[in-house]
Amino acid sequence: MFKLVMSLVLVATPAAAAPPAHPDVHGVIRVDQAGYAPGEHKQAYLMTTAKAAGLRFTVVDAKGHPVLAGKVAATSRGAWNAGYPAIYPIDLSRLNHPGTYRIKVGDLVSPGFPVRSAAAIYGEVVRDGASFFHTQRDTAHRNDKTASVYATPHFAEEDVIADADLTRIGGPVDVAGGWFDAGDYLKFTHTTAYGAITLLAAARAMGPATPPALRDEARQGVDWLGKAWDQRTRTLLLQVGIGSGNEAGTFTGDHDLWRLPAADDRDTDHADRYAAAHRPVFEAAAPGALISPNLAGRVAAAFALAAQQDAARYPDRARAELRAATSLYARAAVKSPPKPLVTALPNEFYPESTWHDDMELGGAEIALALHRLGLPGARAYVRDAAGYAKGYLASETGDTLNLYDVSALAHADLRTAIRWTGGPGGLAAGPDRLVADLRRQVRTGADRAAKDVFHAGGVYTDFDVDSHTFGLLATEAMYRTASGDTRYAGFATQQRDWLLGANAWGASFMIGVGSTFPRCPQHQIANLTGRSLIGAVVNGPNDPSLFADGLGDYLDAMVKCPAAGSDRFGAFNGHGSRFVDDVRAWQTDEPALDMTGSAILGAALQSAAASR
Repeated sequence: MFKLVMSLVLVATPAAAAPPAHPDVHGVIRVDQAGYAPGEHKQAYLMTTAKAAGLRFTVVDAKGHPVLAGKVAATSRGAWNAGYPAIYPIDLSRLNHPGTYRIKVGDLVSPGFPVRSAAAIYGEVVRDGASFFHTQRDTAHRNDKTASVYATPHFAEEDVIADADLTRIGGPVDVAGGWFDAGDYLKFTHTTAYGAITLLAAARAMGPATPPALRDEARQGVDWLGKAWDQRTRTLLLQVGIGSGNEAGTFTGDHDLWRLPAADDRDTDHADRYAAAHRPVFEAAAPGALISPNLAGRVAAAFALAAQQDAARYPDRARAELRAATSLYARAAVKSPPKPLVTALPNEFYPESTWHDDMELGGAEIALALHRLGLPGARAYVRDAAGYAKGYLASETGDTLNLYDVSALAHADLRTAIRWTGGPGGLAAGPDRLVADLRRQVRTGADRAAKDVFHAGGVYTDFDVDSHTFGLLATEAMYRTASGDTRYAGFATQQRDWLLGANAWGASFMIGVGSTFPRCPQHQIANLTGRSLIGAVVNGPNDPSLFADGLGDYLDAMVKCPAAGSDRFGAFNGHGSRFVDDVRAWQTDEPALDMTGSAILGAALQSAAASR
């Protein structure tokens, strides 16, 4: 960890303007390690072990020459924990010349950080994020090409299966390829669709500036979804693999093994037949039956977004993707959604409670695809999507953009579809209501940030804070574009700062960005090969109660990381949150498609908004 803890000695002098005397003050300086853009409000933080006043800072360039000086804020934003009772902002807004810098307060020195364009800052996040998706590609499980389909098992507790064995009901089906979901080797339609949506929407926002790798990864996701959806039988496959084995111990699951994926097809242990060699496939619903609307809506949205991207250069493929989108959208069980909504097996892996947002997104993207292809019918989907938007606004507005709530993107794209189709009258939810709800979601984060010591807009005592925070970054850009209201641009910058180093832990939560980031993620490939998992976004801080029983044992073959079992971020836990960089710490240190997808989308939208 790039952290210096040194003594700062302030000595009183006879001069009237001199600061008062203080005992030794120890502390650390937190900065956005990705950097700051010229013209934006720039803020770093000084964490001290005792309150102090009248502190001054100096910014030095790469050669150590001073380029800026000023006063640290006189008032602390509050205590973080018992060890750091004072947090002082440092305003760097006058620093606009491109270069690499460090902040000095007495003998304390910050990590280095650049001043560079917003396009460069956000472009790095997009490129690195695409790199993580590439790492998640499943090129190893060749047996997935002829996989068997099994009946939905019964679960005894959490993800432990109660059945003595699985019951085969069909196959073979080709589910080879796609992406691993997280640090394991499971593949979920629910999270793959979200990943594809975020990548496709990011590419649309960036236009000609889109990195080729981003387009390639989006295609990887869409192609696998094309295998998960059978247009002929109207069947949607739900997932490949199981998490844990069964109660009787007669077969294992993916989470019971720690290995490189290339080993799976060669695993001849009978107990590992479902975990490795012959991974089971499960259906979202029986062939031809109606499908949980959250899944139907979001997978349809992914196909329709792909159709929009392909409309100009690959019109035949775009029409096929649009057919898949409309067929799947029509199979949504909107009159009697299942309870709980179908996401994964077990449902506790991804317990989703909203579906109107998914259907709104699906309808909006289909309308935009029809418009791009010059086909009729877009207005009908706009009207349909507006009805689902009304349903969302009536009862489901408890969240902000992330895997479980895609309403922000749905609102923004429905507004665009209304404009492109001439705004059919009598909509259940018109553009003004959609923009107002975007503002509500931004304000939810902004109100939290105003009260938080480090201006965090996410809830860092709950799961997926990093995904939520990148979602706020995306939503602010969509709201700014839709409304022309720039008042929350500074809030968006604060969220980027927090995510990429200007937080209590001084860590960038995207691996590879800056100098301090997770080194021991719960990710099998990274752990066993020793390669840095560039671009992966981890869950982030979480509630300490989740660690009440410790971190647990190491799985067989797991490389101990950190080697000494140390907790290098432990001194900075506070405000009811804990961040642990340990291969066993899935609660805070496991990366996933949805978290990184949110980062890519947020960065792409912010970059596009900054260029307008």
